[in-house]
Amino acid sequence: MTKKMTKAETQRLASLLQAKQMEVSNALRNRDEIVVEKASDDIDQVQLMGERELAIRNLDRDSKLHGQISGALARIAKGVYGVCLYCEQDISARRMAAVPWAAFCISCQEQIDRREIEVDENPERLAPAA
Repeated sequence: MTKKMTKAETQRLASLLQAKQMEVSNALRNRDEIVVEKASDDIDQVQLMGERELAIRNLDRDSKLHGQISGALARIAKGVYGVCLYCEQDISARRMAAVPWAAFCISCQEQIDRREIEVDENPERLAPAA
């Protein structure tokens, strides 16, 4: 049986989410690393290309995280935070403390990761209207 989150826990996590969202937003604004530079040496060119590719992957990861955080904040506003978007069971307070933007319970997330169940690419669209 999962322990349901208290209102105080939800408020604490909301503050944490807002701080994390600000941090990720600042990271997304920094796109200096994806500037295409030319190097005179082929080895330097390959290195610059690798660094640029890594920066693009980091921006992509941060962009997805920003969306997940926005979705979590929207679920808090709707009063459905901490409820799995797939099975609609409560997500454990322990999981929410570890991953405050989690949209799925551990069981459903494991099934999603193993591709046993399929969810919309943007799970926030599945959020029930409160």
